[in-house]
Amino acid sequence: MQITDDLNKLLDIVPDEIRQPLEKHPQRNNLIEIVMDLGRLPEARFPSNAEYLSQTPITKADLNHCIERVGSFGGDNRAGIEQTLHRISALRNRSGEIIGLTLRVGRAVFGTIEIIRDLVEMGQSILMLGRPGVGKTTALREIARVLADDLKKRVVIIDTSNEIAGDGDIPHPAIGRARRMQVSRPELQHQVMIEAVENHMPEVIVIDEIGTELEALAARTIAERGVQLVGTAHGNRIENLMKNPTLADLIGGIQAVTLGDDEARRRGSQKTVLERKAPPTFEIAIEMLERQRWVVHERVAEAIDTLLRGRQPNQQIRSISETGEVMIAHESGTPPARFPGIPVAAPTAVSAIRPVTPLSGWRSAGKMVPMPPPTDKIAANGVPVSETRYFEQLLEESLSLEPVPKPGRFSQNIGPNGEDLPLHVYPYGIARHQLEQVISTLSLPVVLTKDIDSADVVLALRSNVRNQSKLRHLAKTRQVPLHTIKASTLPHVAKALRRLLDMEDPSTPEIADLNLFARSGSSDEIEALEETRLAVEQIVIPKGQPVELLPRSPNVRKMQHELVEHYHLKSHSFGEEPNRRLRIYPA
Repeated sequence: MQITDDLNKLLDIVPDEIRQPLEKHPQRNNLIEIVMDLGRLPEARFPSNAEYLSQTPITKADLNHCIERVGSFGGDNRAGIEQTLHRISALRNRSGEIIGLTLRVGRAVFGTIEIIRDLVEMGQSILMLGRPGVGKTTALREIARVLADDLKKRVVIIDTSNEIAGDGDIPHPAIGRARRMQVSRPELQHQVMIEAVENHMPEVIVIDEIGTELEALAARTIAERGVQLVGTAHGNRIENLMKNPTLADLIGGIQAVTLGDDEARRRGSQKTVLERKAPPTFEIAIEMLERQRWVVHERVAEAIDTLLRGRQPNQQIRSISETGEVMIAHESGTPPARFPGIPVAAPTAVSAIRPVTPLSGWRSAGKMVPMPPPTDKIAANGVPVSETRYFEQLLEESLSLEPVPKPGRFSQNIGPNGEDLPLHVYPYGIARHQLEQVISTLSLPVVLTKDIDSADVVLALRSNVRNQSKLRHLAKTRQVPLHTIKASTLPHVAKALRRLLDMEDPSTPEIADLNLFARSGSSDEIEALEETRLAVEQIVIPKGQPVELLPRSPNVRKMQHELVEHYHLKSHSFGEEPNRRLRIYPA
């Protein structure tokens, strides 16, 4: 790996009392930036520490000494040194005068993308994510050079702040044969992106810091014209883009979809779920966790779909060993719910733990018939059977059982030796992840089971029970109490479990009827209110985290505010129209 930094050219523009300590400094080659603020001591920053370079505060003469030796500052308050990659950023006071400078060392690192060279050669669009200073721009510069020099492609770099190809009219040699288009003002970057495609026939467009909705739309337009994109965006992980309405289009966009009753029951989820809106602009996403440790999502579409279902996608972790070899490890997915959507329930360890025979202490005495759990739906001939047929078999075998009186409320759960035993609940038509979330948050002594025979109680949606006479009869003949709730929401689920355990909290707010808050009852209003309800019930209340909603019109935002007040929470509108949206805060 070869590193070129032209550090002497950066040191030439600073005053002598700042330059001299750095010329002899043992960490000179690791210098990140020099900070010069008016009236403060000059500071040098390194990867592991920062130290003062002089005991004399910076004066205006020191600042002017630097300003006179660099190019002009643009609309983004950045300047550079011609034929170098160094970046000089200015701090201004209210009058517009420069009162501080940050001199960032620019380095061209040749060989830094060997870790993903196979992905670069595939010809698919690549999105780089990572915190500031992790090396996104350096990697972008090297990718442009490899594509232009090694793969002989027509590459155009959209260089908004002259950070990729350096200051001046002649690009830095680090980009190889790639061409560079400069941007006069940062807000015009999206126009230059389209102009590059229309005028210069590129095969590859390289963009640094996609940060606005217009730039995200321009990137999609370019990708749909068959041009390969390589870019960076704000955000450490791919989940950050999912939660960012401005940049969500880069990974396909997120929309709320209303499912039919059958599909919602099949998924075990709410009727309103979040799904990907369109194919992602970038086929590959790379999370740069550290300079030589990157997480690779080779199929962004699959990764987003998996995350929306509340599971962690399979991913590659690539790193560089001490000997310079590329190490690739595969990490299998796990099921944490991290996005404020309605993910499909995934099996967890607690739901897989089930006693062979039901524990005493929760039911009145009765005749029990052991049956295999639904996960073992095998007929006598060894052929798997459907869940409907499974219930029919249970029903046929339970006809000889005597019915029991109507179940009452549970009050205690004591084992034969006085120990506490958990309540085994068989959910029907209720999202398993919601039950698990309530059980975990409230620390309830409840275990979910997939076998109605080992259940102490069946918890079902009232609407489902009305249409399931077999379920009612089965619960009755199996002597398993059947408890129903009106809606599969966190408040209803929590209240039901507390009631079963004699822990009901009378202060738990009842679920709001969304129609009471809607003005016209249109689908847009109901969708926005449903989004608000889901955010409150799944993120704000149980996790104590603030949530930002999608942009809405002023009238719809007013309805959302009223719904948030129903939950005794606070909300605030922020942003500029038409992207003004709500932020909901925990109590």
